[in-house]
Amino acid sequence: MQNQNPLFEDVSRLLSSVAGTMAGAGREAEARLKEKLREAVGGLDMVSREEFEAVKAMAASTRAELEALKASLAAGTGRAEPAAAATARPARRAAKPKAD
Repeated sequence: MQNQNPLFEDVSRLLSSVAGTMAGAGREAEARLKEKLREAVGGLDMVSREEFEAVKAMAASTRAELEALKASLAAGTGRAEPAAAATARPARRAAKPKAD
């Protein structure tokens, strides 16, 4: 005696096949969309997060070094002026002796 109708088995196999095909088509569409997005974003010359963090760390290090150099310069000259203000002043020229 047969428990299931062959028609139901065939329909079940057909639906399983269709579901598998649709899942495959969905994965393919997703892959194509990701590729198109990579191409679009790649043309924008964006940096990666790792590159950004590296440059950020270098900038912080340079800023700390600059502040230390400013403090050292101010301590060595006895002035507490920013370095930019000190370089903005014109330097005095020594008078040249006149040739007779």
